[in-house]
Amino acid sequence: MNEKISNRLRHFFHVVSNIRPIVWIGLYLCVTPLFALIYWWLPDSQFRIPDGAGTDYGSWLYYSTVTITTLGFGDYTPAHGWAQAVTAIEVMCGLIFLGLFLNAVGSMKSEIDVASEVERRKRVYDAEQKERLLKNIPRLLHNINIFLAYCYAVTTPLAQRKETDTTYNPDFSFNDLADLFEPSQLSIDNSRLPAVERLLSSASNTSLLLDSVQNNVDLRQWPEVLEDCFSFVANYQMFSATDALTRRYRLDDTPGHISDRMRHDEESLSALVAGWHGDLNFKKEPLLQPVGELYSFIKENAGLALELETKLTSIALENKPS
Repeated sequence: MNEKISNRLRHFFHVVSNIRPIVWIGLYLCVTPLFALIYWWLPDSQFRIPDGAGTDYGSWLYYSTVTITTLGFGDYTPAHGWAQAVTAIEVMCGLIFLGLFLNAVGSMKSEIDVASEVERRKRVYDAEQKERLLKNIPRLLHNINIFLAYCYAVTTPLAQRKETDTTYNPDFSFNDLADLFEPSQLSIDNSRLPAVERLLSSASNTSLLLDSVQNNVDLRQWPEVLEDCFSFVANYQMFSATDALTRRYRLDDTPGHISDRMRHDEESLSALVAGWHGDLNFKKEPLLQPVGELYSFIKENAGLALELETKLTSIALENKPS
């Protein structure tokens, strides 16, 4: 029973503390003329009134003000029961409202202090996350640029590839993938591995790095960057789980080794890609399905990589020391 009463009292004071101070000061000001009206209605014989003093509403408003503020000048005094009772009630109301007003002010100050502390901690936390992201941006941009360079190599016919200008063209066609099994011929690639193999390796490294950054940096300050990172990683995971080209290179135990049969298959597949003029569902030519999946993957993830490159560069420039 005592616990129940205690909980109710605790709830009551919690509700009262959440009432704004302006409410209590408003009540404090409103009851003063209300009690003045009651004093005006009471017979004058209920009070001791100084000689020559007025008994109009203005005089009782003065008495009510003196009473609720507990000044008690003593010129007007309650002499009998009703006047004494009403005066006592007004004094108690004044003390209660004033106490509740001060309590509400203290509660509001506590809320302001808590909000200020929360905001301060948020600023410190955001600064820490920004510093973490800035430390990772150079590595992210490096991996993204390598990924885009291999996207350029795979989506550009061998005769048109350049070492100096490796700008990825998002408007490439499906037929442009015909030389995906040829070496990339990029300055960053000294191997003779197929460009598609180097692309898949770069996509894997970029996906792992983006996933690591998501786990170690709170990117909620940069929702667009977070969304692009998540989409890139999710797209790669789905692609790598279903793509036949990815599984093919994983099954090859000797890195960079291409058997004669694989080379023949690649040449045949390249010829099919170069000569394809139909739609991209490949119902009539299922052998092209893996290249079609690669085509869709590059279209989507290279676009995400370009967006990430722009956004990360902008963040780095905005926070560059002056």
